Amino acid sequence: MTPFSFQRAGDAPEAIRLAAATIGAKYLGGGTNLVDLMREGVERPPALVDVTGLAAAIEAAPDGGLVIGAAATNTALAEDRAVRERFPLLARAILAGASGQIRNMATVGGNLLQRTRCTYFYDEAARCNKRAPGAGCDARDGFNRIHAILGASESCVATHPSDMCVALVALDALVHLDGPDGARRLPLAELHRLPGERPDLETELRPGELITAVEVPPLAFAARSAYRKVRDRASYAFALVSVAAALDLAEDGTVRDVRLALGGVGPKPWRAHAAEAALRGQGATVESFRRAAEAELRDARPLRDNGFKIELAARTIVAVLANLAGDRT
Repeated sequence: MTPFSFQRAGDAPEAIRLAAATIGAKYLGGGTNLVDLMREGVERPPALVDVTGLAAAIEAAPDGGLVIGAAATNTALAEDRAVRERFPLLARAILAGASGQIRNMATVGGNLLQRTRCTYFYDEAARCNKRAPGAGCDARDGFNRIHAILGASESCVATHPSDMCVALVALDALVHLDGPDGARRLPLAELHRLPGERPDLETELRPGELITAVEVPPLAFAARSAYRKVRDRASYAFALVSVAAALDLAEDGTVRDVRLALGGVGPKPWRAHAAEAALRGQGATVESFRRAAEAELRDARPLRDNGFKIELAARTIVAVLANLAGDRT
C-alpha cells in the first residue's frame, strides 16, 4: 500500500480545507470501498481526510421530505422510522445492499461514490479504461455476465454497484455538495456520468467537492413502494438486476403516477423514464407493465454472456409493479 497521510475533519469547511492542501487527497467515510481499493492498489491517494465526524442526522424537511447527513450510516438510514414508513423502497434497498457489518460502517455519502465491482477493474493484469484511461476494456470480450446492457460504451461496460442509489434516483433525490467554489445542489440522477470515451470520469463532482447531505423530496405515494434485487445467491451479492418502484393508482385502477429505476443494468443508477411515460394513464395490468418494461429495454445492447438480463429485467419490473398494484392486475 502506498504511504499516505491521515487527518480527521470536524466539519465540512475543515474537510475541504484539509483536502485542498494535498493534490489527489480523498475523503474517507466508512472506508468499506475505498480501503479495499487501496489494498488492491487501484486507488493510491497521498492523503485521506476522515469525514465521519460530519453531519449524520436524518431530519424532516419543511416541505415534508427528508434531509440525510452524508455521514449517516446505512444502518441508521434503513432503521429510521420516517424512512421505513414513508419511503420503504429506500429501507429495503439498503437492507438488500450489504451485510449488517458493512451497513454499520458504510456512510450515505460513501455509498453514492462507491466504484464498480467489475472484476477487470480490480485486476491490475487486465486492461481497464476506468482504471487506466486508454488501456482498453477486457470485459467486452471477457466474462461479462454481470455487465451493463444499457448506457455502456465501447470503452466501458461496467455497472454501478449501489442499491441505495437506485432507490434514491427513483425518489428524485438531490445531493448537497460543498467545495472550494461554494455550496450547490445536484439531482442524484445527474451525479453519475455515462462512460463514453472517459469511463475514469465517473461523477460530476468538481475537484475537492464533498457530499454533505442527501435530500429526498416529499412523494405521497412513495409509501406504496418496493425494491426487489435479483442476484446469484440470497446472501450478500451484487445485483444482476434490481428494480425500485413507487406506484400511484387512481380509483378506476389506472396508473396516475409512477417512479421506476433499475440497478445492475447500467454504468449508473438507471431511471426508467421511458417505462414511466408508457405507464401513466394506462391500466394497472400485467400487459401494460410488460409493454412499459419493453419500452425501457428497447435500446438494450447485451454482450455475449448477459443477454439474459433483458428478459430478467422485464420480468422483474412486471413482478414488482404487479405486487404494488395488488389484486387490480
